[in-house]
Amino acid sequence: MTHLRKTMLEELQRRNFSGHTIRYYIRTVEDFARHFNCPPDCLGPRHIREYKPNYFKNGSCHQVRSPSVWQP
Repeated sequence: MTHLRKTMLEELQRRNFSGHTIRYYIRTVEDFARHFNCPPDCLGPRHIREYKPNYFKNGSCHQVRSPSVWQP
């Protein structure tokens, strides 16, 4: 396990994210890095801007619906 992945896991657990959310976030970072064939710690804002249209176009992003309790 890389230092970055370990740090990310520890931070997500510290913030009490669910196991499902943690797995989703890790998978998303893996997909992002795989897209550029580069470790995520070598990628920056320019890469995110380039990746975002691809992310939404391919249906990788799922819309999250907030429960009515959260709506004003």
